[in-house]
Amino acid sequence: KNQIHKALVTATLVALCVLATNTHAAYTFCCRRYVHRKIPFSEIKGFSVQRSTVLCPINAIIFHTNKGNRCADSTQEWVMDYVSYILKSEECHKVLFICGLQCGLWFW
Repeated sequence: KNQIHKALVTATLVALCVLATNTHAAYTFCCRRYVHRKIPFSEIKGFSVQRSTVLCPINAIIFHTNKGNRCADSTQEWVMDYVSYILKSEECHKVLFICGLQCGLWFW
């Protein structure tokens, strides 16, 4: 039973890795402005980083929530506190270490 559980967890992690790399290439969300209020941390499932380009004119931390994506200003202390906490979380490292990715972090 334990081996079946390990196999299932491994298969799930591999599927997540494939999904993460495929989603990255097809991602089209673009931040054009920041949220005005602090997002409750309990709503955040992960984050990504947007660098300023012609089409996406601001640098932003994009917090992924059950309600969609929220764009936050990386110069705000609460934003970077959230990012730091996510990167340090044990669960994050268990899942994404296998993918060879940094926890919760994608660049485009």
